[in-house]
Amino acid sequence: MPTVLLALGSNLGQRIDHLRAARQALATRVTIGATSPIYETEPLYVTEQPAFLNMVLRGDVGLSPEELLAFIKKTERDLGRAASVRFGPRVIDIDIIDYDGRQLQRPDLVIPHPRVHERAFVLRPLADVAPRWSHPRSGKTALQLLRTLPDKQGIRPYAEAPVAP
Repeated sequence: MPTVLLALGSNLGQRIDHLRAARQALATRVTIGATSPIYETEPLYVTEQPAFLNMVLRGDVGLSPEELLAFIKKTERDLGRAASVRFGPRVIDIDIIDYDGRQLQRPDLVIPHPRVHERAFVLRPLADVAPRWSHPRSGKTALQLLRTLPDKQGIRPYAEAPVAP
């Protein structure tokens, strides 16, 4: 089964509860092998919004990349995500960071995620669950990419109980 890396984020309402609900929903189709710690991060791109809670899951999946994307979009809608401003606040956001090391370039799906290399809020938890993962284009690991960022974008460990059961 292909291994996937999924990034989860929430900055509206009961953020920790949204992450827990997303992990539970994802576990119906993804065999979760590792869950990162949760990090609280300042928003990037659109900065006038609440701080995010972010985490990364590593798991195995019996879905194609397209089927996984459709499942994720449905999960986000089911958990209350509504269309809004790009990079704006959201109840839940789930991104496919990697799908079994493949590279895809489609209008609705780019793998690896096209902005993973510039996002400390993804790279830090990614390094926790997949320390050997390397970006297929640069060959750099998540930790190496994180070290290249001039500022770690206000990422800090979140002290609340973990999301995993």
